[in-house]
Amino acid sequence: MNRLSQHRRLQLLYVAADILSAEIVWILFLLFRWMVYEGLVFSVDRVLIPAFSFYRPLILYPIGCLIIYYLSGYYLRPAGKALTQELATTFLSSIVIVLGAFFIIIIDDKVVSYQRYYISLIVLFLLQFTVSYLPRLSISLWTRRHTQERVYTLSEATDEAINELKRAMPIDRVHISLPEGTAENVIYSVIGKVYPLRVSISLPPRRFDILSGAASIFDLHGQPLIMITEHKMTDMQLAVKRATDVVVSLTGLLLLSPFLLILAIAVYATSKGPAIYSQERIGLYGKPFRIFKFRTMKENAEESVPQLTNTDDPRITGLGRFLRKYRLDELPQLWNVLRGDMSLVGPRPERQYFIDLIMQRAPYYCLLYQIRPGLTSWGPIRVGYTDTIDKMIERLDYDIAYMENMSIRLDLKIMFYTLSVLFNGKGQ
Repeated sequence: MNRLSQHRRLQLLYVAADILSAEIVWILFLLFRWMVYEGLVFSVDRVLIPAFSFYRPLILYPIGCLIIYYLSGYYLRPAGKALTQELATTFLSSIVIVLGAFFIIIIDDKVVSYQRYYISLIVLFLLQFTVSYLPRLSISLWTRRHTQERVYTLSEATDEAINELKRAMPIDRVHISLPEGTAENVIYSVIGKVYPLRVSISLPPRRFDILSGAASIFDLHGQPLIMITEHKMTDMQLAVKRATDVVVSLTGLLLLSPFLLILAIAVYATSKGPAIYSQERIGLYGKPFRIFKFRTMKENAEESVPQLTNTDDPRITGLGRFLRKYRLDELPQLWNVLRGDMSLVGPRPERQYFIDLIMQRAPYYCLLYQIRPGLTSWGPIRVGYTDTIDKMIERLDYDIAYMENMSIRLDLKIMFYTLSVLFNGKGQ
């Protein structure tokens, strides 16, 4: 079993435990209400709001719990979480769940006094926290006891060493410890080859890293190491970011579907070739994926070597120039966002050909592999379309700055500026 399948198996185990716990909580809570209300638990109009039946909450309550748990980031990295973090996450999630259930279901009960409201709220919280936390704790303790972090030290930058690493999989963390004095571009080249394995990557810090506080002490021996795969966003922020991607992209595809159809017909009617153009790009973990966009160039515009484009490129069609000006050509990428290939906000994905050219001068490009590429980011806003390698490197620096300062607030700010660019027709 590889590392990814183990990760998903553990995720499913936590999800199953949470679903079962939620069902038990609701049934126990109904039994409590039956005792308090003297047998009125089955009287829908007295105990539950009229929009609900006795059985519907048995489905809706666990679903609501799973949504809250997901948004808390609990399922994102199921292995290796600190027990204190698990306790805090479960406690806060239980508060949110109970308050939601209280205002949706309990508050419209026809009760004699408010005291019963408060008692119901407290009992539901105690049930929710206790019944959900104990299975989680049991799974976490069992996982800690029967598994340990598998660390592989990569001390050579040769292809043979990389192949030996792949044969040693599954591995949890790869520690890259190349000889002192190894050129920076060689180190980044190795990092780029390790990213597709979807493992944690650590490096010994340089003196500057220690003095600037970039190094973090995370292992039992207190050895300062740079964890280059550690996200700047919390698990909760990452979960909210992905949930936002799904909701916005799905809503956008549904609401804009007539407009997208009109654009597709216009592209097809005004120039020879397909309306939707797909191209291989490199995304999360350095994995390739197919990106979709409305075709803005003449058919077979690139017959051999990939070429960059500019505003005066004769390959761009008349309609294509308009689409690129308002970035309407990128609307089909909402499908990429929904699928998980991309995010709403993140560095623009590039083709492998141009990545190789960029890395000759900026070998740190591979650091972008740790986050999903996006529809927009600081790079496209500040630099726009890139028609030279120099501009691509300039955009890369903005993308690195975004990655180092990722937050929900920053994403919202970037989206605001992106809308300003679109409405003003400054897409190209």
